[in-house]
Amino acid sequence: MKSKKRSLMELLHHVFMETKESGITDYEKYKVLFVFDGLDEYRLPLDFQNNNNCCDVTESTSVEVLLTDLIKGNLLPSAQLWITSRPAAAKNIPPECVDGVTEVRGFKNTQKEEYFRKRINDQNLASKIISHIKSSRSLYIMCHIPVFSCISATVLERILGQSQSGEMPKTLTQMYSHFMVFNKLIKNLKYSKDAEKTETSDEEIIMNLGRLAYEQLEKGNLIFYEEDLRECGIDVTDASVYSGVCTQIFREECGLYQKKVYCFVHLSIQEFLSALYVFLTFTNNNVNLMDIQQTTSKEPQICKDTPATILHKSAVDKALE
Repeated sequence: MKSKKRSLMELLHHVFMETKESGITDYEKYKVLFVFDGLDEYRLPLDFQNNNNCCDVTESTSVEVLLTDLIKGNLLPSAQLWITSRPAAAKNIPPECVDGVTEVRGFKNTQKEEYFRKRINDQNLASKIISHIKSSRSLYIMCHIPVFSCISATVLERILGQSQSGEMPKTLTQMYSHFMVFNKLIKNLKYSKDAEKTETSDEEIIMNLGRLAYEQLEKGNLIFYEEDLRECGIDVTDASVYSGVCTQIFREECGLYQKKVYCFVHLSIQEFLSALYVFLTFTNNNVNLMDIQQTTSKEPQICKDTPATILHKSAVDKALE
């Protein structure tokens, strides 16, 4: 709706038909609460400084102006707003517009252990998993994120439960790699009618999802539409297969007007697939997607960097930026 102009009343009537059917026109008479769930998924810029002010609920303007003026209190000043967001997007809101902040930090250390013991019935196995998680500082820290604890439980329960002699994941990269393989194996069990085709499509799915993850991350998008999938070579007619195959990686939901939207189940999975896509594009095609000539140091190089070093330097520069 970014190119359309509507008044706040028209927008409410369009999105929530019940508001139109109710016949309510004077919202100042009622206690109104707006819930903006996931401000970090909002695709338009939040330009609180330069947007024209709109104070009339019947005045037509852009959706972006309606949102910023609701937050600033220009529109329906008596209304309450509850906004959920990751910190990066929340910082765009001027401090004077915020009355209170609640930070959700995830699991405490004691809750991490409690999660694994409740998730896994075999307490001996749960103890082994907890011991392994504690042996790796990066894994233990990341387990404060409930989704990562779920990923870790899925991977470690399978490895330890089957008494496999393979290397236990000790890093984030290894954990996510095991998780991707685990989901791929489930796919092979479900859709093994054509083994050769399945093996080919496995790689295609990973690369297509990786490209989607990378290109949308570059744009700051966490929610995708069908056209975004098509651009990355993902057949929209097979979207249900993708989401069915990768239910723990990628999911399909119904947005406004029952329009399908797609997302990764957690930002860290989108980030991992993005990095995997960049790495595989480099190793398979010798193309550095990160090389945008943004060298931070202008000092003369003592020795010539290898292509792999340039790739990693580009990634570090991008992360620091």
